[in-house]
Amino acid sequence: MSAPTQGQPQLPLHACDASMLVQLLQRRELSAEALVRDCLEHIALRESAVQAWSYLNPEEALQEARALDRGAVRGLLHGLPFGIKDLFNTADMPTTYGSPIYAGQRPAADAACVAMARAAGAIALGKTVTTEFATFNPGKTHNPHRAGHTPGGSSSGSAAAVAATMVPLALGTQTAASIIRPAAFCGVVGFKPSYGSISRAGVKALAESLDTVGVFARSVADAALFAGVLAGDTRLHAAITAEPDSRALRIGVCHTFEWAQADVDTQTVIEQACAVLSRAGAQISQCDLPAALTPMAQIQTDIMAFEAHANLADERLRHGEQLSAALHLMLTAGAAISPARHHANLAAARQGHDLIETRFDDYDVLLAPSAIGVAPAGIDRTGDPVFGRMWTALGLPCIHLPLGSASNGLPIGVQLVGRFRHDAALIQIADQLHRQLQGTVSRH
Repeated sequence: MSAPTQGQPQLPLHACDASMLVQLLQRRELSAEALVRDCLEHIALRESAVQAWSYLNPEEALQEARALDRGAVRGLLHGLPFGIKDLFNTADMPTTYGSPIYAGQRPAADAACVAMARAAGAIALGKTVTTEFATFNPGKTHNPHRAGHTPGGSSSGSAAAVAATMVPLALGTQTAASIIRPAAFCGVVGFKPSYGSISRAGVKALAESLDTVGVFARSVADAALFAGVLAGDTRLHAAITAEPDSRALRIGVCHTFEWAQADVDTQTVIEQACAVLSRAGAQISQCDLPAALTPMAQIQTDIMAFEAHANLADERLRHGEQLSAALHLMLTAGAAISPARHHANLAAARQGHDLIETRFDDYDVLLAPSAIGVAPAGIDRTGDPVFGRMWTALGLPCIHLPLGSASNGLPIGVQLVGRFRHDAALIQIADQLHRQLQGTVSRH
């Protein structure tokens, strides 16, 4: 079934952006049941190859859609299907956290953000695959652009489901780079808000000083709509239609201290993006980071390991034989970190946060790599999170913009980083830059 559009090609419903779908749904020009059926039919076609879902809830989703169609418009997400990373508790579906320890677990309540999405009219189609406790041991999901390649992690299924047009929206989390990297590998928009913007209640904790709830979508506007509802922040969606500042954007190109690890495709896409934006009138200059931020990626690694060792105490003490070797290694590393060192790491992250704030006196946004390169071959690993670690440790809002294809045809893009608690400003700039850049930097 195709959605009616004006001046646009007819698209299958499952391939349409959420922002367009929700307008049709709220005007009653499209029924929620028709949209859910179309998404479920597309899932049936793609799921055997992509394996994005750990659990599907088709009958309950259709019942909810019919109820929405009979009643008043419920909210900003009225009738929109979405996927839920299997790290979020759901009262009506199993929640396993990507571990056999929790096979078949049925929580008593929804995670807070799941409850808020449903209250705004969104329809949960099911649970998407996560890596083991949102760490590095992968699940079954393949990259929808090329079977046998990773979709990234830990929000593997959410990124893949949106990229494969199974759902227009999906929930994810980031503790290192678990939104930005899968978004980059799968070629979708991934938005990690400022730390603490969206409630983590009912989400399995890995590292509470870092864990951040975020979203996957196919446009910046869709991400802003979804995240705005989850955060209870109307400024995010309003930023899409707000009048942009007339002055030239000041963009700081931030290679980060890990630039040497970026491959040719990543380095080239940064250069091409800068060239396009410069021609469009943006002020582009190199952003040099304070030297004190040099160890921030390692600090994030250590904070994550220390807090995971504490938060997964029951799992490692009572169910250690059911944990992967990779997780055991991380927990062992966490056990070797003293509380004094952990407190020093937290203090260093706070100091880094204050230092990076000063850079936003000179720049409206930072432009940085999202990942080392495109999605690597093999689904036995999820890729290196190195280009997300520092930004997560600093708590800054980040968004991945898919821009085109790399030399081997797989998706590639860039990451934008904004000032802490200035998420709406980042969204507005990201929407503007994505329109200017999308499809202009392809190497394929």
